[in-house]
Amino acid sequence: MNPMRDVFVEKVVVHMGVGEAGDKLTKAVDLMKTITGGTPVRSNAKQTNTTFGIRKGAPISCRVTLRGEKATNFLNTALGIVDRRISGSQIDRRGNFSFGVEEHTDFPGMSYDPQIGIYGMDINVVLARRGIRISRRATEQRKLPQKQQVGQEDAIAFLKSGHQVEVL
Repeated sequence: MNPMRDVFVEKVVVHMGVGEAGDKLTKAVDLMKTITGGTPVRSNAKQTNTTFGIRKGAPISCRVTLRGEKATNFLNTALGIVDRRISGSQIDRRGNFSFGVEEHTDFPGMSYDPQIGIYGMDINVVLARRGIRISRRATEQRKLPQKQQVGQEDAIAFLKSGHQVEVL
């Protein structure tokens, strides 16, 4: 088989929205650092929402981007938490997929602490094939051929064979 056709995990983005700045966000950043092993980046609100008491530009969430071995290990752990089941609607036409974990306490080594509370997180996975660089490089940028792009069927096959995930 052609190694250029192999699908791999390009990156995993873990996002935790808490809705407010301060102590709650600081605890979420610490939790994210412990769970993922990466360095969290704070995200700011894009617009004001008076109903929830959110103002534009206020830090309300944090995220971590994992690549390589860390991304694959984290993905295996997270898929185990959701019982290795993903709905077909969670996979987009470009082969990327997302799912949520309702409680951080589901991760190994994590336990409930009343001082912290319970936080959920969104996990977004970007799949790619070798050669994607031609569409992103600065000089002589080219369009990626259709056969080199990852589609929904490719993502389903990757999940079933590589991670033993049942796609519903």
